[in-house]
Amino acid sequence: MIALRAEDVRTFTSKLFVKEDFDQFLVKEIEIVTFNCFTIDGHIRQGYFGEEELEERKIEEFSSWKMLRPICFALIKGKKLPGSFRIVLQLSPGAVEKFVKNSGLGITESQIQGLYLNIRYEEGVLYCVTGTSLYVFTLDKALETEWDRTVERFMREHDIVCVR
Repeated sequence: MIALRAEDVRTFTSKLFVKEDFDQFLVKEIEIVTFNCFTIDGHIRQGYFGEEELEERKIEEFSSWKMLRPICFALIKGKKLPGSFRIVLQLSPGAVEKFVKNSGLGITESQIQGLYLNIRYEEGVLYCVTGTSLYVFTLDKALETEWDRTVERFMREHDIVCVR
């Protein structure tokens, strides 16, 4: 687990809320504090979408950031900055499978419960904290280290300057 502080909050939030840089992620949960505290549970409600729509739109257990991004942007835009926000993003199962194949680690995607990116904005400072969750117990930190490196590489590739 590492904590990365965004050097330029404005650039980061533009890439997060306006552009498509984070659209590959799923949303576990969101909390945005402006004039009210808005909370979004990213779980897709069973029965809301039909089977055909789930397949056609590739909807998984959680909503995609792409789906919720416009709603979140509408909550924060305006003349006043939000008081705070907290967004928990999760790598999609397909992306986890690709991550495992490219990592060369001795672990399967079925052993990984989630690879997370926790984004926190408070008092003008924005942090990204990585996280991993496994279905199995292991003392080996190779998965965690590789996920940390992957997130740092993602930030560099998207021209997001962050420091540890």
